[in-house]
Amino acid sequence: MSDGTGTTVPQPREKSWSDYRSARLAQVLRTEPLSGGFANQVWRATLRDGSRVVVKTAEDPAPDLFAVEAEGLETLRTQGGLRTPEVLEVGPRHLILTEQEPAPRTPAFWEAAGRGLARLHSVTGPRYGWHRDGWLGRLPQRNTWSHDGHTFFAEQRILRYLAEPEAERALDAADRAGLERLCRRLPELIPPAPPVLVHGDLWHGNLLATPAGAPVFIDPAVCWMWAEADLSMAYCTGGIPEPFFTAYREIHPLTDGWRERMHLLHLREHLSVLAHFGADRDHVDAIRHILRVWN
Repeated sequence: MSDGTGTTVPQPREKSWSDYRSARLAQVLRTEPLSGGFANQVWRATLRDGSRVVVKTAEDPAPDLFAVEAEGLETLRTQGGLRTPEVLEVGPRHLILTEQEPAPRTPAFWEAAGRGLARLHSVTGPRYGWHRDGWLGRLPQRNTWSHDGHTFFAEQRILRYLAEPEAERALDAADRAGLERLCRRLPELIPPAPPVLVHGDLWHGNLLATPAGAPVFIDPAVCWMWAEADLSMAYCTGGIPEPFFTAYREIHPLTDGWRERMHLLHLREHLSVLAHFGADRDHVDAIRHILRVWN
């Protein structure tokens, strides 16, 4: 879940690493907080042997939160061919990863990232969904299997948020009726596409780099879904320039009208933000604009 929404991300408080019952964390000499998404606290930790690692923790995390993330990173690397941080340790309250560099943000970097995502989207799956539910931010990502992509997107990526208390308070009856009507029309609006392996939370903050400058993908919310659904977050949250999409299309061509569909598919992110934070005027207005355009 991105922090690219204007939301203030609290700085993590200093930890007592001995509480984590980890031999590796017992060797922490010093730490410094890192910026990132709002759902977890992220630290760069220097160990007694001089090596550095990245440690993610959370306040009262779900029991499988970090195990799901570790599995997603492994899937992107082994099945999708992407570079991801190496998972060094997974615990119920923490995840330890190899340290990466800030992304250089050069045209060559973006082109390599676009080609990497295109290769990921060349990996097709049997159905839409995943073998387990996951997490997007602090809320569950519902991944119930479906043979129909339009049904899956409607039920598990749009309508599932309407029952969340914050979203329920932010949207009125007309908004909910419009979303339900739009979901019924999805087969008319989005061309059929196969289920492919997707990152699931692809904003620019989830792209880092190796020391040599190669793209590294972090913080996934993996499932089998439409490629355009993955692209929509990269396109609509900003910070990812045109060379990324040009390089992507060289490997994975997109059908006519894809740019317009980006905003329709980005409904998931707008609704996720409302479900997390409540009535953010920019996101409410964006949802209503999409409903006017596409209904």
